[in-house]
This record gives sequence, structure tokens and C-alpha cells, in this order.
Amino acid sequence: MRRDAFLRASAAGMLAQAFPCAGRAAATEVVEYSLTAAPLAFSPVRGASFAGLAYNGTIPGPLLRVVHGQRLRVHYRNRAATETAVHWHGMILPNAMDGAAGVTQPPVPDGGTYLYEFAPGPAGTRWYHDHTMGTGMGGPRGLFGMIVVEDPRDEPADAEFAVVLHDVPDLRSVSAALHGSSNAAMVDPPGSAEMRAMRADDRMGDEVAYLAHCINGGAYPHATPLRVRVGQHVRLRILNASPTQTRYLRLAGHRLHVTHADGNALDRPLDVDALRIGVAERYDAWFEVRGPGSWLLQSVSMDPLAFQQALVVQTPGMERAAPLGVAQTLDGIDFFTYERAAGIATNPVQPGRAHVDEHLILAGRYGSSRWTINGRTWPDTEKIAVARGDRVVLRFTNTTAMHHPMHLHGHTFRITEVNGRRLARPLAKDVALVDPHGGTLAWEFDATSPAGRWLLHCHNDVHMVDGMMTEVVYR
Repeated sequence: MRRDAFLRASAAGMLAQAFPCAGRAAATEVVEYSLTAAPLAFSPVRGASFAGLAYNGTIPGPLLRVVHGQRLRVHYRNRAATETAVHWHGMILPNAMDGAAGVTQPPVPDGGTYLYEFAPGPAGTRWYHDHTMGTGMGGPRGLFGMIVVEDPRDEPADAEFAVVLHDVPDLRSVSAALHGSSNAAMVDPPGSAEMRAMRADDRMGDEVAYLAHCINGGAYPHATPLRVRVGQHVRLRILNASPTQTRYLRLAGHRLHVTHADGNALDRPLDVDALRIGVAERYDAWFEVRGPGSWLLQSVSMDPLAFQQALVVQTPGMERAAPLGVAQTLDGIDFFTYERAAGIATNPVQPGRAHVDEHLILAGRYGSSRWTINGRTWPDTEKIAVARGDRVVLRFTNTTAMHHPMHLHGHTFRITEVNGRRLARPLAKDVALVDPHGGTLAWEFDATSPAGRWLLHCHNDVHMVDGMMTEVVYR
């Protein structure tokens, strides 16, 4: 089942149109794609020229789609003038296919090729991106895209859209941040979890400055609109592909009905005004088109460029109407949190017996070039050894002044505790934000993935490259 013609279409066009179902194919069917990484001069807004890297000539890369049970075969070509690899984020797959350069595979040299083949799973909204630790900065420069592993059991939608939030960094600022010097402005909006966690002596700043904030390859008003019809039940598959920043997303005039976190179905869907989306997190959210109109799907931020990270959702005949926007504050706004999605246990739940129970202390400071786990930087961090069948509990304590989106390759974990409070319904994810200033988070997972070395790291690219990474290793 080849889709070469599909891949020749523009990524922005594919992402902004309701995409078709892949069909209910036989489990033995193989879906083949070709991906080529190469330089791309990217101009998301007038006056901003960016030396990007792109899959198949588009940022984001092409939307890939398979039915759960099919096999995926990707013919990868690297023409990026730097080493690259493709990490299949959120997938449980053979370790050799994970795409972590220098850990599960050699990096693909410029001019080289690599064949990725596996049965994608679990079902849900996943993504793919460069995962190299060198100076090429493939992810921040544009090597990322969404992959949907279609679940035949899902409720059908009248319209379905991929929504990829991504930021265009000032590459000099990225380099400065990696070396511990940055003075980018803080952009988190009033009322956000980040602002609420601020202390009087905290530095008001972010590590990377950005040239533009985009959705699906465009900055407002140039982002391609989502066209819907009155009466439709619409599904959004939303990814935050920013290198460093948490995003708050609202759809003016609508509540969002959240059904999946990182592609995994919530035990109980949740209605919110806004989504809080950490780096690399994904959420599936639905809304009803109850009448004609034009609305902004928009990030909420103090950043002067924040208005760019928006696109128009509109019904037929409303193309010339001024879209309804949202206030750039979260004060009084009901936004998604792990505790709201999973509930707090009224009676303390006794956790099951764990075979491996590790405490990971996250440390570092704003303006630092050293971010540690238990006092060490990767590759010298102490590895977490597991045996097949082990129940593993990881307990994080964040001693820094910043939130950290922690990601485990090759597994789906369950958040069981947030800041000392047990969750009533453990929340299945593959990335989770750990609160600052002594915030705690506990995960558990079963060591049932294929044997190998599985990276565990902060998905803030600056923190990862500067050392906040370890491994789960099957012994």
C-alpha cells in the first residue's frame, strides 16, 4: 500500500484539511512511505528567514497514517548536511527501530539511508522527530511531523484535523542557551501554572528566543484555515512540537472535550476551556459546530508574537468575517491538568508492590549549561536496570525553578501521584510535566517492552542536550 502521491502534497495542506481514514486493512498489510531530510529556507512571517531542515520539503513533515495492526515501512534518506535519525515518539517497538542516534542506532550520515520497519502501536496520536545529540539541531530546525495510528474502535468524527504547534527559534539563542547564557523573555500568560509557581527570587525568563510561532507551517494570518460545517462533531489531534515551551491552546467561543492524552484514551473524558500542552505532549480534543461563525484556535501567551500562533476555524460563507479571538490570560480560565483529568483519590490508594523503585532528583538552574539527574549528566547518569515483567515505579523530585517534560522511550507509563496526592485513575502517557520548586511526580510501568536501552529524558531540548537524561536498560 504505497502513498508516494500522498507525500508529494504539501504538509500544510494535508494538516489543514480533514484527513481521510486509512481504511480497515488486513493486519498483514504494509504501508510504505519515503522520507527525505534536507535543508529548507523557511519564511513563516514577513521579514523572518530561517535556515530550516525539513522532511519532504515541508515543516512540519508529512502527516503519516496507518491502521493499528498494519506494518510501517519507511525508506529514510538523509540529505540534511548533518547527522540525523528518526525517533518514533510514543511507540512500543523493537529497540533497534527507536531512532535514538548513538544509543539504538548509529546516526545516519549526510547522504546515508536507513530503513525503519515495525508494527506501530499503541493506537493513537503519535509523532516522529530527529533524535541526535550533535550540533545539527534537527528537531528545533524543523525535523518533526505527526503520525496517526488509527484505532478502529474510535468514535467516528464528521471532520478530523491534525494541529501541530511549533516555534521557529533564533538559532543563535539556542546555541547560547546550550552554553548557559540566555536572556529570552518569559512568555507564560497570567494565570498559568508557570506564573503561579513563580517565586520572588526567580529569574523571569525562558532559555530560547523565537522568531515566530506557527501552526501547521504557518503563522497567523497565513496559517491555513480549518473549514467546518454547522452540525459537525470535529476531532482535533494536537501536538506541541516546540523545543522548549509549554503551550496553552483555546478555541474562541467553544469548550474542548478532551478524550486522549498522548494518544491514550482517558478513563473519563474532560471538558475544558483551554489545553495545557507541555513540550512533546499530544491531546485529542473535540468540539461541536453549533452555528455559523469564524473563530481563532489560538495559543495564550504574553509573547508579543503569540497572536501569530493561531489559525481560523470557519464555516462556509464566513471567509470575510473577522474571527472571534481569545484574551491573552488564563485568569478565571478552566484548563487541563493531570489532577482534573484523573481525579484525586479520596482514600489513599495503596500502590502495588514494585520490583524496581527509583527516586530521580532533577537539578539545574536558569542560565546553566548543566542539567542533572541525581547529580550527574548523561552519559554518566546512573542507569535504571529492569528485568522483563518487573513493575517499575519512578519518583521524580524537581529542585529547579522550571517545569520539566519528562519522556520515556518505548513505553507507556501511568501517572499515579502528583505533588504527593494519589490519582484516582492513573493517567496513561509518555510525557509528563514535573512541577518546579520541589514538585513531585510518580509513574509506574510494566517492563514488557522489547529488550534494549530506552532513553528517559527531559523533552526541553536545551535540558536534554545539557545532560538531563538517563536510560532504562533491560538486563
